[in-house]
Amino acid sequence: MYGFSVTVQGGFDDAVERVTAALKEEGFGVLTEIDVKATLKEKLGVDRRPYKILGACNPPLAHQALDAEPDIGLLLPCNVVVREEDDGSLSALFVDPEVMLSIVGRDDMKPFAEEVKARLMRVSESLS
Repeated sequence: MYGFSVTVQGGFDDAVERVTAALKEEGFGVLTEIDVKATLKEKLGVDRRPYKILGACNPPLAHQALDAEPDIGLLLPCNVVVREEDDGSLSALFVDPEVMLSIVGRDDMKPFAEEVKARLMRVSESLS
């Protein structure tokens, strides 16, 4: 698996706001927000359930990672998805930084990945 998830209560927009606020509590800002449902409707005429991709970044940790590995920007920001499931429930999904950064193949990046994962896990736990 390359991520982990949690069920989020409430309406979709409220869930996005709660996820964004929980990320902020752990030092992440949301740099990008992609409304997949709206984009696919506009570009392809396809109807989908609500689905947003949030590009989350913790500036001090991103700075640390970029200093250690300039190409790490290819793996940033950390993606978080909020989506409506087929049964109407809502999920928040988080990329697993340890899995993502394992492709770099550098042991010195492991502590960084562990720190980011620990923060994202706390975000996930705060939403359940």
